Parts: sequence; C-alpha cells; structure tokens
Amino acid sequence: MVSAAFRMSDKPDLPKSNTNAEASKQIERMKKLRQLHSRRNEARQKNHQEVLEESKRSKLPANWEAKKARADWILETEAQREEAARLGKDYSRSKLLEVGADEAERKERRNQKKNPDKGFADFEQATFRQYSRLVQDIKPNMEQYEKDKANLGDAFYAGKNTIVHGLHKDSPEAMNRMVEDLHKQIEKREKYSRRRRHDDDAEIDYINERNMRFNKKLDRFYGEFTTEIKQNLERGTAI
Repeated sequence: MVSAAFRMSDKPDLPKSNTNAEASKQIERMKKLRQLHSRRNEARQKNHQEVLEESKRSKLPANWEAKKARADWILETEAQREEAARLGKDYSRSKLLEVGADEAERKERRNQKKNPDKGFADFEQATFRQYSRLVQDIKPNMEQYEKDKANLGDAFYAGKNTIVHGLHKDSPEAMNRMVEDLHKQIEKREKYSRRRRHDDDAEIDYINERNMRFNKKLDRFYGEFTTEIKQNLERGTAI
C-alpha cells in the first residue's frame, strides 16, 4: 500500500505547454468549423438567388435577352451621337474612323449576302424593299415608349375588342420626320430616268423586253452600217 501510494505520488504532472497546444488546436478547429458554416450558408443563399433568377428568366420571352441587348446598344449609340453633336463632330465620320479596313470589308460582304441589291424586279418587291429600309431607319424612343405604355395600360397591347381611336396622338417631331422622309423620296425619285412610254407605231423586231434593249444597243452602235442590209432582208432582195 505504501509503495503504491508512493508510485502514485511520484507520477509526473502533464506540462502546461501540452495543455495550451490542445486548447489552441481546439480553437483552430472551431474557427474552421465556423468558416465552413458561413461558406455553406453563403452557398445556400447564392443557390436560392440563382433559382429565383432562373425562374424569372423562364417567364420572359425567348428573345428577351437579344431585345434587351439591342435596346442597350441603341441607347448607347444615341448617347454617343448626342455627345458628338455637343462637341460639334460628325458622328458617322467619327464612327467610321474607328472601323478597320478588314472589318469594313467583312461587313460589306455580309451585307451583300444578307440583302443583295438585284435591282428593280417588280413593284411588289420594290415596295417591300422600301418598307424594310424605312423600318431600319426608325429610331425608337424608349422613354416615350415606357411613358405611353404606363399611360395606356392594357390598351397599349390592343386586342380585338380594344378601341384605339383617339388614344394615340402623333407628335410634331414624328410628323416632321415623315415630311423629311417624303422629301428625300421625292429627291431620290427625280434622279432616276423617267419610264419610257411604249410606242405602238414603232417597228417590232424583238421577242421580249430584254431582246428589245439588246437590239436598241446594237442599233445605237452599228445601225448606220446595217441599215441597208436590214432593208434588203425586209424586201427580200438581199443577195
């Protein structure tokens, strides 16, 4: 008994340095655990926000992003145009100075493939080309658009039972733009040669309109040399 008590009393105590090390390790582990909890909560919040955004995007039209990008581009272009006008610069010229030669060639080739100018075919195609040009020249005013949308309410998107008469009123600026466009069309039309009227008494020596133009070309260059041969062929006295 005495020897056992002696052995227990002689057992050395644990050093304080080991106790402090264990405590610091415990504090470090708790700190990492709190960091993991905070990261998990942050990831959970971000996932929830992404789910909400995805749900919101799914309710929008299919081409909403393209429309928004184009609207932003139009607003940015208008702002640059106003800045150039304020500085007294030509916006179109300033814009062209920023375009490289290779980029301009690619754009020209792309435009030719997209909208090749095949000349006049018939009045229906000419009307459609003019309509497409007028639509491309329209510059929407997004502020006025939103204002009209708020004022008209459900009548802004008219249905079959909606009475739209008297709801819309053209602004003086819009009417001035229409008048300017009409003047431009008149000036452009005056540059074209007038349409030749058909002469019923003229000699018919062609089978279609293309052959008629070709024969006129030949007669313009070689008519003085072939008049006698043509007359002999008509009389039947050609050798």
